[in-house]
Amino acid sequence: MGRLFLFIVGVGVAIGAFMPSGHSRGSGNPHRVSAPSEPAKETRLERSESGHFYTYAKVNGELVHFVVDTGADVVALTVDDAERLGIPVNPASFTVIGEGASGPVRGANVTIDSIEVDGKLVNDVDGVVLADSNLSLLGQSYLSRMGEVQMRGDYMVLR
Repeated sequence: MGRLFLFIVGVGVAIGAFMPSGHSRGSGNPHRVSAPSEPAKETRLERSESGHFYTYAKVNGELVHFVVDTGADVVALTVDDAERLGIPVNPASFTVIGEGASGPVRGANVTIDSIEVDGKLVNDVDGVVLADSNLSLLGQSYLSRMGEVQMRGDYMVLR
C-alpha cells in the first residue's frame, strides 16, 4: 500500500510540475451531504482509514471512483475508466507527461466533458489518462473551479 501511495503522490507532483495551470469509514456512502446552512450546498467527505479522501463523481454521466488529490493539477483517469467513459485512448501513443517517484509517467492529455460531485457540475475539465494508474485522481482542474474546498479535521468540505 505504501508503494501505491508514493506512486499516487509522485504522479500528482509530476503532473503538477509539467502541466500549468474515498472510501469513507462507517456507512457505504462515499460522501456525506449535510443540509445547507448557506446558499452553497456543502458536501463533506470523510477521511478513510488510509488517510485519503475518496468520492464518486459522475464523469460524462457515468460514476467513477476517485481519490481526491489536492496536489494534482489536473484530473487523472485510469485507462479503464477513460475507456468506459468513451474517452478515446490509445496506450500505444502515450508519451512521457511527467516524472514520478518510480520514474517517467506516461499518458495523454484529454478534455473531460463534465464532472459532477453531489450536484457540483464543472464542464470542459482538463485531464490526463495515465498509463499505469490503478486509481483515478480528482485534481485541481476540477477542485479549483468549485466555490470552496476546506479541510476540517477528518473531513474535506466542498462548496
